[in-house]
Amino acid sequence: MRLVGILLIVAGIAGVIYGGFSFTSHKKAVDMGPIQIDKTEHHTVPIPPILGVIGIVAGGALVYLGAKGSR
Repeated sequence: MRLVGILLIVAGIAGVIYGGFSFTSHKKAVDMGPIQIDKTEHHTVPIPPILGVIGIVAGGALVYLGAKGSR
């Protein structure tokens, strides 16, 4: 449970700092025998800062409960 909490804290901090992530996809636009045209699209997925804060708080709670339960 502590490991999951630590991962949530790290993911929450990354979400607050970066605010999202982006990726690139490649699609085939035209395919006429030997002639091929590819299209590259850039996508951005925003992450609201409140989700990062919720991840940090939930991760802290899991770390606290994991440490309390092991005593």
